[in-house]
Amino acid sequence: MVLRSEILVNKNVLPTKEQALPGRETPMALPEKHFVFTETPLLGPFFQDVDFAIFGLGCFWGAERRFWQREGVVSTVVGYAGGYTPNPTYEEVCSGLTGHAEVVLVVYDKAKVSYEELLAMFWELHNPTQGMRQGNDIGTQYRSVIYATHPEQLDAALKSKAVYQAELSKAGLGEISTEIEQAPTVYFAETYHQQYLAKNPEGYCGIGGTGVCMPPSLAGN
Repeated sequence: MVLRSEILVNKNVLPTKEQALPGRETPMALPEKHFVFTETPLLGPFFQDVDFAIFGLGCFWGAERRFWQREGVVSTVVGYAGGYTPNPTYEEVCSGLTGHAEVVLVVYDKAKVSYEELLAMFWELHNPTQGMRQGNDIGTQYRSVIYATHPEQLDAALKSKAVYQAELSKAGLGEISTEIEQAPTVYFAETYHQQYLAKNPEGYCGIGGTGVCMPPSLAGN
């Protein structure tokens, strides 16, 4: 019998369900309020007409900060999604044996920012051609993902991918490796990860794009 701890893990390869860590039934405890939007409940209820978007574009600390800075975003929560392990710890995700990507749940006011504008941010903020890494951050947890919360989002995400691929190709860059699927369960990360760079302004970010922009008509410009 081979124990999970004895498995030689290649962090650039997603584990199988059989290899994945078992996790736990109990979700992580979360703060009641958002650290930046101090009067806003982290997960609602919200007074605006909101929708929910889920993006993974490398280290979730820097990604979350860029989204909470966007006008029209009401709340942000970081977590793990796309793998097998229920309610994983950060250390378990870093082991490469959960299958999860680091993601940001973005709650946005539909009257102030559109999903297409958030998609443009997503594409421009990172390099979606790198596979199981983002810059110096290497491993499956840093892969590029869009998890659509309803069919209209899935359609918009696929269309935006085609448009952005054309722009990348013009710039001589490679094929997009972004995983685009209907949203799986998001397991929220530990409290200290939530709005991490607001609590630790000098902390590591790791977010950097290709310099290729989405066409202005689709970026909301």
